[in-house]
Amino acid sequence: MINKEIIGLDLAGKQKNPTGWAFLKDNIVETALIYMDKEILEKITQVKPTIVAIDAPLKLPKKGLFRKADKELIKRGYRVFPPVLPAMKRLTLRAIRLNRLITEKGVETIEVHPTSTRRALGMPLKDWEEIQKTFKSMGLEGNLKKQALKPHEIDAVTAAITAYLHMQGLTEALGDEEEGYIIIPKKQNWRNIKL
Repeated sequence: MINKEIIGLDLAGKQKNPTGWAFLKDNIVETALIYMDKEILEKITQVKPTIVAIDAPLKLPKKGLFRKADKELIKRGYRVFPPVLPAMKRLTLRAIRLNRLITEKGVETIEVHPTSTRRALGMPLKDWEEIQKTFKSMGLEGNLKKQALKPHEIDAVTAAITAYLHMQGLTEALGDEEEGYIIIPKKQNWRNIKL
């Protein structure tokens, strides 16, 4: 068990839309929906996490629709949207700005893609109730034991799990320095992961 503070963020494109937030320490995960960049940064400052896993592109492609990381994911059968589509571009620009502010606080960040994480670990992809049951089976405690999590919260928890695996060397980085990396777990069965 890694005794670190990990944050997972399922970032929304606009501040008026909910961003999923998950804070994982030991096997306790607390989730929330938050909105404003200011709120996100305040929570990060309070927690002082070791790492923040962000579900949003952290760089734009140098040319064309996709970055090297996106193309590598697609080649492996994962599905991602081009970062330059209008809604995605708005999300990407917000993520780039937030990422800069988070790293300026001395906190490591990684880009993740929760659906790809769940696929790599053999979890249900979009059945939110089943995914939440899976989290419980993995040994996660916290507010997911008491209430049904919203999809954005589930993606944020998945992002945090990706960071947890990353810290144990159980992930791979697709992409390059110039256009950024997407971190996905090495293929394994989620049943072998104990949180």
